[in-house]
Amino acid sequence: MVQLYNLHPFGSQQVVPCKLEPERFCGGGRDALFVAAGCKVEAFAVAGQELCQPRCAFSTLGRVLRLAYSEADTSNETSQLESDDFVICQKPMELLGEQSEQSGISVTLESTGLSDEKIKYSHVQHLFYRRFAPDISFYVLTDDIKLHSLQLLPIYQTGSLTSDGKTLSQEKELLSLFCFFSLPHVGYLYMIVKSVELMSIYQYSEKAQQAVLTPQFLHVITSNNLQCFTVRCSAAVAREEDPYMDTTLKACPPVSMDVCALRIQLFIGLRALCHFRNHIVLLTKADTGAIPERRESPKRLLSRRDTSVKMKIPPVAETGWNLYIVNTISPMQLYKEMVDYSNTYKTVKTQNCIHLLSEAHLLVRAALMDASQLEPEEKEELVAAFKESCGHLGDCYSRLDTQHSHLALPYYKMSGLSMAEVLARVDWTGEDESQKYERGLIFYINHSLYENLDEELSEELAAKVVKMFHVTEPKQLPHILCSPSMKNINPLTAMRYLKKMDTSGFSSILVTLSKAAVALKMGDLDVYRNEMKSHPEMKLVCGFILEPRLLIQHRKGQIVPTELATHLKETQPGLLVASVLGLQKNSKIGIEEADSFFKVLCGKDEDTIPQLLVDFWEAQLVACLPDSALPELFYKLMSQYIWRLSQRQPPDTTPLRTAEDLINACSHYGLIYPWVHILISSDPLADKNYTEDLSKLQSLICGPSFDIASVIPFLEPLSEDTLAGLSVHVLCRTRLKEYEQCIDTLLERCPEAVIPYANHELKEENRTLWWKKLLPELCQRIKCGGEKYQLHLSSLKETLSIVAVELELRDFLNVLPEDGTAAFFLPYLLYCSRKKSLS
Repeated sequence: MVQLYNLHPFGSQQVVPCKLEPERFCGGGRDALFVAAGCKVEAFAVAGQELCQPRCAFSTLGRVLRLAYSEADTSNETSQLESDDFVICQKPMELLGEQSEQSGISVTLESTGLSDEKIKYSHVQHLFYRRFAPDISFYVLTDDIKLHSLQLLPIYQTGSLTSDGKTLSQEKELLSLFCFFSLPHVGYLYMIVKSVELMSIYQYSEKAQQAVLTPQFLHVITSNNLQCFTVRCSAAVAREEDPYMDTTLKACPPVSMDVCALRIQLFIGLRALCHFRNHIVLLTKADTGAIPERRESPKRLLSRRDTSVKMKIPPVAETGWNLYIVNTISPMQLYKEMVDYSNTYKTVKTQNCIHLLSEAHLLVRAALMDASQLEPEEKEELVAAFKESCGHLGDCYSRLDTQHSHLALPYYKMSGLSMAEVLARVDWTGEDESQKYERGLIFYINHSLYENLDEELSEELAAKVVKMFHVTEPKQLPHILCSPSMKNINPLTAMRYLKKMDTSGFSSILVTLSKAAVALKMGDLDVYRNEMKSHPEMKLVCGFILEPRLLIQHRKGQIVPTELATHLKETQPGLLVASVLGLQKNSKIGIEEADSFFKVLCGKDEDTIPQLLVDFWEAQLVACLPDSALPELFYKLMSQYIWRLSQRQPPDTTPLRTAEDLINACSHYGLIYPWVHILISSDPLADKNYTEDLSKLQSLICGPSFDIASVIPFLEPLSEDTLAGLSVHVLCRTRLKEYEQCIDTLLERCPEAVIPYANHELKEENRTLWWKKLLPELCQRIKCGGEKYQLHLSSLKETLSIVAVELELRDFLNVLPEDGTAAFFLPYLLYCSRKKSLS
């Protein structure tokens, strides 16, 4: 169906001073018009509002039959379309793409006047074939089923930025290609780029004689009327470039929208037309009889003023015919008229208002595609109009009851309007809760508040938003109040609406947490505590997962902990850590974002790690995160434990979990080896927090998941001069199976730990180190005497007891020192010789 409007796309007109009656004519270049009559061709310059100026004339060898213009112990490369295979072709039938070759119609290229070099670049590509079967009840004369006005229309984009971002490139980029053809009563517009697709069908009110397609309009002539229809080329190009149109980010009027007749302009005796740039060239030839009176416009033709063009016939023109140039008005001028006209439909017909505003939007969108033809001021004006049209469409979809009301969101986004500016356009007529709010506005506000826009609504507007959602979608109210944009809401107003929700059957936990957060803003700690005590802790965690913004908000790209999060840090840090962990496990917050949250919450810079963040890392390990996240988590915890031990820096708050808690709750923390406790038991400087960090580090190293090799480079700050550092270094070397080096270190620094170390570590294939390493070392140190003689002697006796059990007598004798005292070794030799008989 064709929508009829009586708009004014045509402006002034000029008369072309031809000397002979034109038989063929065409436009070309920026300002050239060519007219052929008989064997003569005249060229005219078309500039501004002045009369056409003759440029030159030349004769041809025969009558001109067709005239066309083409631009030039300059490119030689063929375009993509030229390199592919296309075909233009004739029961009712429609064959698309390669199938159209089955039509049986052959196409032969003639090389008239072309050199062999140019011929090889000529190429035929089959596009589609359509055969029409006329209905004789409607069409009687053969002229009524005659095909005419076949036209290919490429849509280019020019004026794109070059790589340096400064100058405009004048290279044309082919965006899409369209094919139009017409019968006397109907026209067809196809898009033929990736596939062939019928876009629009144009039904004419009168028999059409000729039609020309432009990127913005379809111009059609009947015997006495010049008609202007809208086209969908720019919408088709937009959707071809971006298949994700009509999302929350952007939108474009649909290609399937009813076409629109903008104007039916009276011209008597129309015979032919052509189009170039912003000009329509018309050939008129009046009959010798009486000139018919102008007919009344159809009832559907809504005319507000008569703007018929006055015809001026120059004295040089031959009687009975004229060649006119009609200048089409600028897109901006027509856009303004269409917007003004749409206001008559605002409160009457929803679809008509949206339809006309969509036409205006596409008009501006099409004009912006060819930026190279625009002056900077024109482009700036068109961009402003584009945004304005988006705002008008946003208003339509937000206020009128349509099935596409969700499009209010992308159109408002494209308009550049702030949320406050959109709300200011709403007619807040109802003072009570009876006011009706349409789905489009609710959808837009809801999504905008969820997107954490860097915009704070005034107290007045925030109160109106709360009222709106209380009336339409009360279950969204807790979420709405958590938006950073609602920061200025009066707490008393928020609490009043939240209390009304208690009996509404909505999620009680979200209402509870929202009321607690509002009570904090009001300074009412009694209400706060009562609300927080009304649910168990795990239920509260679930509430925070449902609405993370109760704890964490974003403003201007920065993480901002809420007042509720700050209060929980002081009063219930365990709940806070468990809640953020829940957010992470449910993909409501990223790992880096969670770390930043705790640093900001505790007032620490990027290089300082608060204990609450360490508590969070430990909680992540306990929660058994995926294996892919473990290495980074191990590194964070290890680095922090080592830094605090090396600096003797106590945590800034009391840790939520002790080392024993972690060992019992988390498989990644292993039982600390017994010899480690002996090693560090004599450290006189250890305080409780210090030993907790040390125990956690030791437990991680003793656990099954830690990659020990990755730890070594980070141990440098932890000196072996302290027993704490020594224990960590020896633990790591032990996990790397460097037992001999560890035995040497323990014999030198802590001999009392040597035998416990050997009992724990020297097993199975490492059992031989008892007599190959430990026995000789102890014997050597006993010879040297010293203050640790008794420790070494006691360790030697333990070692001999183990070796006497493990070795046969002969092997035992071979490992004993040659200069040893026989009486000392005799009991062990006797046991070794008798153990076989005992067994």
